[in-house]
Amino acid sequence: MLTNKELERYNRQIILPGIGIKGQEKIKKAKILVIGAGGLGSPVLLYLSGAGVGNIGIIDNDIVEETNLQRQILYSTNEIGQKKIDIAKQKLQSLNPNIKFDIYDQKLDNDNANKIINKYDIIIDCPDNFETRYICSDTCSELNKIHVFGSIFKYEGQVSVFNYNNGPTYRTLFPDKGKPPKNIDKGVFGILPGIIGSMQANEALKIITGVGEVLSGKLLIINTLTYLTTIVKI
Repeated sequence: MLTNKELERYNRQIILPGIGIKGQEKIKKAKILVIGAGGLGSPVLLYLSGAGVGNIGIIDNDIVEETNLQRQILYSTNEIGQKKIDIAKQKLQSLNPNIKFDIYDQKLDNDNANKIINKYDIIIDCPDNFETRYICSDTCSELNKIHVFGSIFKYEGQVSVFNYNNGPTYRTLFPDKGKPPKNIDKGVFGILPGIIGSMQANEALKIITGVGEVLSGKLLIINTLTYLTTIVKI
C-alpha cells in the first residue's frame, strides 16, 4: 500500500499510462542491488531512489578521489578521502527517506557473491573492472537473477539486460574474459556514465512495472559524439 505522502511524491510517475498505482506498488516492493557506486552507479542510485524502489543494496569499497568528481555526481570536493558507500547512503536517504538501503563495504568476489546477490530481484552491474562483471554474470545465471548491464569507454556506451526470461547472459556475448589489455586508456567523457546509468535505471523500472520492451537479447550501443545509436541482436 502507498501512503498519502507516497501518492503525492510519485504522482508524476503514477499518472503515466502503464504505471498507475499498481505499478508504483511494484516499484515499492522491488529489491535491487547496485554493484558499484561510481560513474554508472551514481545516476542509477539517484534515479531508482527518486522512483521509489523499496529496497536498494549498494556494494562498493572505494573512497572518493579527485579524479572521480568529473563524472561521479553523488560526490563533492569536501568528501574526497571518504567512503563512497557512506556518502551514498546519506545522500540517497536524504533524497528519499522511504527507502531501505543495505550497504556492503566490500568488493564483490567469489566468496560473497551468492550470499549478497541472492537477496535481490534485479542486479545492476556498474563496476569498473571485468573480473567483477564476470562474477556478477555467473552468479546471476546460477541464481536466476536479472542482470542489467552497462559499460562505458571514452565516448561510447553499451546497455543490455541479461538472464531475463531465459535470455542470453553476459558470457553469451563475451564467453571468455581473457586478460585485460595492458595500459588500457581509462579516459571517459564525463556525461557518458550519466547517460548509460540512466538507461540502466530505465531498464530496471521497465522490468519491474512491465511497461515497454526490455533490452533482452539486444545490445544497445551509443556514441555520444555523433548520437549514432545501434541495437545489435545477441
